[in-house]
Amino acid sequence: METKTHKPLGPIQAAASRKSGYNRFLLLVAGLGGLLFGVDVGIISGALPYLEATSGLTPGQLSFIVAAVLLGAAISTLFAGALADLLGRKPMMILSGLLFVLSVPAIALSHGFQALVLGRMLQGASGGLISVVAPLYLAECLSATTRGRGTAVFQWMLTLGFVAAALIAWYFSGRVEVVARLGDAQKLLAFKDAAWRGIFWVSLPPGILFVLGSTLVSESPRWLFRRGRKEAALRALLRSRSDEQAAIELREMEAVAAEDSHAAAGPNKSDSLLQRKYALPFALACVILACNQATGVNSILSYNTTILIQAGLDDHAAHLGYVLLTIVDFVMTSFAIALVDSKGRKFLLTLGTAGVIVSLLAVGLVFQKTERRRVDVGHQVQAMVTTNQTLTLAFNPQTAINLLSSDGGALPSRRHTFNGATPSTLVVIYACGDFHAATKVVRSDEPGANLTLDREKCVPYNRVAAFFSNPFADLAAARVAPLKIEHALITPAPGAANGWLTAILIYFFMASFSIGPGVCVWLALSELMPTRIRSNGMSVAMLFNKAVSITIAAVFLPAVGQYGYSTLFFIFGGCTVVYFITAAFFLPETKGKTLEEIEEHFENKRVPMTNDESRISKKSKSILNASTDENPNPPAWKSHDTNP
Repeated sequence: METKTHKPLGPIQAAASRKSGYNRFLLLVAGLGGLLFGVDVGIISGALPYLEATSGLTPGQLSFIVAAVLLGAAISTLFAGALADLLGRKPMMILSGLLFVLSVPAIALSHGFQALVLGRMLQGASGGLISVVAPLYLAECLSATTRGRGTAVFQWMLTLGFVAAALIAWYFSGRVEVVARLGDAQKLLAFKDAAWRGIFWVSLPPGILFVLGSTLVSESPRWLFRRGRKEAALRALLRSRSDEQAAIELREMEAVAAEDSHAAAGPNKSDSLLQRKYALPFALACVILACNQATGVNSILSYNTTILIQAGLDDHAAHLGYVLLTIVDFVMTSFAIALVDSKGRKFLLTLGTAGVIVSLLAVGLVFQKTERRRVDVGHQVQAMVTTNQTLTLAFNPQTAINLLSSDGGALPSRRHTFNGATPSTLVVIYACGDFHAATKVVRSDEPGANLTLDREKCVPYNRVAAFFSNPFADLAAARVAPLKIEHALITPAPGAANGWLTAILIYFFMASFSIGPGVCVWLALSELMPTRIRSNGMSVAMLFNKAVSITIAAVFLPAVGQYGYSTLFFIFGGCTVVYFITAAFFLPETKGKTLEEIEEHFENKRVPMTNDESRISKKSKSILNASTDENPNPPAWKSHDTNP
């Protein structure tokens, strides 16, 4: 029997294979960072119902536990850039992974409010560090021709984190349902307690893998070079580049460093973000990150189930719609990864924002048709609030008829467009002092559709939570303020066909966002800003991103109550027009360019860059040729592959 023999790889082929394998490993490790970030954001959604049922915590405390991730992320984002400059990108990746690993047992083994808050803040701090450091590390480590696809892997794994969180919650919900059928209340309560803890335990292995993987990758070559460790920077480059590519990039780093040294010797010695040569790339990054949130993506994801119920789907179908939304996000991000280095960032951002605008306007028009018929019965509901400032309301067809037929002088002239006998939905927006809350959306044709309103569901638990809810509010006054019904909106429930039409349009929104802004935002954040300001610039830009996100979250529910979903979708669409103009007319194409070439583009009066991925810049060629002429003998590092 003849056996095939494999010819051993030559030194060149073996070195190329090692470099290719290392690049894949680097992408896997950084991608795990994106997975952790997605789990950070998404995991609480599945655990919260069981935590609420078993912990004995008040609604205010539970709200703060959910928001603690935002607090931790905001704090860590503020310092992430400075710490990455001081300690290095690799140590910060390890630290962010360790914080996540520590957060899991802190949450899963907790008994009490303080321990849960601490664990969630650790999780948020981990996510804040990862969101800055992982894209920064990838941008500085990957070659120009793979940087787009590689950095996009972070977003791809982030969306996988959302899907994983949804699947984990779905798995445990199925097990809870099985136990519920036994009819043993004590056993069900115990299993729900184990379920929310188990949801967090399942998220632990990716964190451990991320920490282990981060210890095995090289430090960023550009960080090493800026710390004066040129040989270490060269060794880091050689792990993922050919000798020629490593030589070119090292010489480009030297050229940029020489220019920076010359500039530092001049009259303007500071490295302020507001320097003229830094202002444009920094401003572009900030605008792109702010507009990314102004598309309304976080609110559409967070309130997707509620939106679909209002659009006409029942509760079960709306939850299925959310699962499908996360799958669309994941699949389209996969397509974006395949296209980002061939089509370019500018093309994908322009295409994606155009699709986002069309889909947002279309969803707004669909809602406008229904919301023209909604009736505000806030005056009648206010009369039902008890003297202890609470209200429990069973919403059924008879309740809808009674509310719509009541004559309190507050109903609009359109109150007779429907009489409540047909299925309708109810959502109540209420306030205690300066703080606002909204109930879940209930349908009159669903059994047991009850709403409970009280001060605890509206007023934050402490001053920290109050600051993130409304930094200008008076917490003490809110704790004694009467419960005020701002809006109680009864809307005729559209049919399921209208609900699925809305879902499809939202899927189109998600697909457009994923293929453009979802992936390219991380590239814009890491590529546009020069090396000297990249870390601090990314931190400041991320703060803009989070500020817009928090602002939208704070005004979303009151704005929906006052103006309806249609107005919000139209506003999001208008904000995305700014995004489209920025991407189409102001953003340079950066595919196939080294970070030094991008920096040169902004510093040298924004000379246009070509789109040929295979080209080496004239500056790079002259640098390489000069080094060859000056030293005809190949340097020692070219004769073998060296690991740092």
